[in-house]
Amino acid sequence: MQIQLFNSKGRRKELLQLREPGRVGIYVCGVTVYDHCHIGHARVMVVFDVIVRYLRACGLQVTYVRNFTDIDDKIIQRAQSLQISIGELTERYIAAFHQDMAGLGVAEADVEPRATEHLPEMQAMIARLLANGHAYSDGRDVYYAVDRFHAYGELSGKQLSELQAGARVEVDSGKRNPLDFVLWKAAKADEPRWSSPWGAGRPGWHIECSAMSCKYLGEAFDIHGGGMDLLFPHHENEIAQTEGSTGHPWVRYWLHNGFVNVLSASGEREKMSKSLGNFSTIRDLLAHYPGEVLRLFILNSHYRSPLDFSGELLEAARHGMDRLYSALATAKQLLGELPHVSLQALQSNAASAVWQEAGEPFFQAMDDDFNTPQAIAILFELAKKINRSVALVQQGAAEERLLLQERIALLRALSAVCGLLTEEPEHYFHRQAGAGPQDAEIEALLQQRLAARQARDFAAADRIRQQLADAGIIVLDSKEGTTWRRS
Repeated sequence: MQIQLFNSKGRRKELLQLREPGRVGIYVCGVTVYDHCHIGHARVMVVFDVIVRYLRACGLQVTYVRNFTDIDDKIIQRAQSLQISIGELTERYIAAFHQDMAGLGVAEADVEPRATEHLPEMQAMIARLLANGHAYSDGRDVYYAVDRFHAYGELSGKQLSELQAGARVEVDSGKRNPLDFVLWKAAKADEPRWSSPWGAGRPGWHIECSAMSCKYLGEAFDIHGGGMDLLFPHHENEIAQTEGSTGHPWVRYWLHNGFVNVLSASGEREKMSKSLGNFSTIRDLLAHYPGEVLRLFILNSHYRSPLDFSGELLEAARHGMDRLYSALATAKQLLGELPHVSLQALQSNAASAVWQEAGEPFFQAMDDDFNTPQAIAILFELAKKINRSVALVQQGAAEERLLLQERIALLRALSAVCGLLTEEPEHYFHRQAGAGPQDAEIEALLQQRLAARQARDFAAADRIRQQLADAGIIVLDSKEGTTWRRS
């Protein structure tokens, strides 16, 4: 195994070397549960879902931890605006998160800790930081003293002196340094609170991930991930408080996925954000696209690159997913049943021609910093070869039948690493059909088109044909009449 991954700390590719051979611990910052998740959240979850799948496909035992932030200012404000309890709000959106992830085919993490269930661990870490001089209290709040951590800024590449020069102290803040960040916040009159040695209050945002990751993965583990927006200050602060508490290095590899950009009508890119009102929720997208289409759309870009979001690109992903399933559907018509072989069994026959043409290149692509665009291209090439094999078998080339079966088995096994081709093709196309116009609607439009053609109103007939094409319906005219099929 020679997995190279881009470590944000140092900004270079490094060979994955595990602390414990054969075992890998990975922590990914989850969502703050005060609203429905959007496509930006989908990217984080799909990216790290595939990374975990691939590490397991390489034979590693993975412990995957992904948290829920279920207490912070946004949650408090949202609960107050809806006049419901914090618990009711967070339970609602944790359930919605799991529904969205199921729709995307994202598996649950091995551990999904909630911040409010880990107050003792957070308070213990804060107490250690106070004891060793890395933190201080102003009598109400507890702050981390950034200037006590000599490596502050190494992850993000920011210089402490430059950060201090541009920083401002908040009004009524007890900070000694404007860069210091809160570990424990004294509760206001209308806020939820927990008892602590420093008075009633609640934890700061950064401390929760440090405490929960150390509880479930130990005080030193392999991979920490999240979106690029978390690199600074969240992950920088996590390093400072965790290593300030333990006194030794914490995370070996830092992985960050790129931003999602929205393509405007003019083709200009702008960062997706709620403040700009240009985001799409996962559940809205799932109402129009199968989860596998959204996965393919996300995986068509390298996880570190910006992801351009537009309806045209989503439709391209839909057509791509249709092509993959169509290859299986065509083969199934010929064979009756599709072969299914485990990836491990296929790997054991690494000398086979089929493994050499697709299996080996797929693993090489994924070993290179999880290069999913290249891996996806290999899947499409394999699908083309399946179509070619089907044609040859139909022409009487009996020797091609075994190659066809091997290619189908490999396509399904490799696709599963990406969370794709997870169902039978007829089920996929049946659900696709349900998302488009119903048969009766199609027949009614074809009758309108026929009437237009008979009236020699060919412009109207062409408009109807285009309307159907836009809905994924292919109209076929012949001497025997007009037929149609879904693309």
